[in-house]
Amino acid sequence: MADAPVQDGLKDVKHIIAVASGKGGVGKSTTAVNLALALAADGSRVGIVDADIYGPSLPMMLGVADGTRPQVVDDKYFVPVEAHGIKSMSMGYLVTEQTPMVWRGPMASGALMQILTQTQWGELDYMVVDMPPGTGDIQLTLAQKAQLAGAVIVTTPQDIALLDARKAVEMFNKVSIPVLGLVENMAVHHCSQCGHEEHIFGDGGGQRVASEYGTEVLGSLPLSLEIRQQADAGTPTVMTDPGSVAAQHYRAIATKIVTKLSEAVSTGGPEIIIE
Repeated sequence: MADAPVQDGLKDVKHIIAVASGKGGVGKSTTAVNLALALAADGSRVGIVDADIYGPSLPMMLGVADGTRPQVVDDKYFVPVEAHGIKSMSMGYLVTEQTPMVWRGPMASGALMQILTQTQWGELDYMVVDMPPGTGDIQLTLAQKAQLAGAVIVTTPQDIALLDARKAVEMFNKVSIPVLGLVENMAVHHCSQCGHEEHIFGDGGGQRVASEYGTEVLGSLPLSLEIRQQADAGTPTVMTDPGSVAAQHYRAIATKIVTKLSEAVSTGGPEIIIE
């Protein structure tokens, strides 16, 4: 079970959702930001945490101006930075882009827990945690110290990405965190010139992995230049182009997550056991 002081720092957060991947480059952070915005679009109070201590990208994706620093209360607590209607916190707000975080694992894990527990989040319906890729110290620390409601695994249909996605699912299974489902990025390419569709990175891989582990594919996103451009520009798809097909995909994924969490609450949810 989580330590009391840690849970006290998150006591007004109803659901903590980890967005994870086994490897980098699969669009995990883009997915996390758009899911947070999709949850907020339905009227929920949402926060997002950038748990990638070594390579924080949240400030850029949310369009927060360079040099923005969170306010500090009583020399102890951070006030989260608000952007597009959601509260955010990231190591990127505390260091410059040119500052490498040359830290060992325990130091990075400690920094994450400070960001989580020494931020005045207030009442939140959902906290989305954008995890770093892999299955290391930070992932285990979060699983042990914060009572996660569930995890969403982001992958691409590529075989090597699916191999690492399996490892991510296995990790959450080992620490008894329910995997809510997979999000498949870059699933199909739509040619803007002729309309031809092609599965560049493979077809059906996400569904195979989901079937192996008794979960589901929450949604599939196309290989889209607009999604990438909007994320890089700090104007995520769900916020800047809510009527687009991609935005509707994110909204549908968010709806499925909310439904799954509601069902877990109504049935008592799984017992969280850390071995």
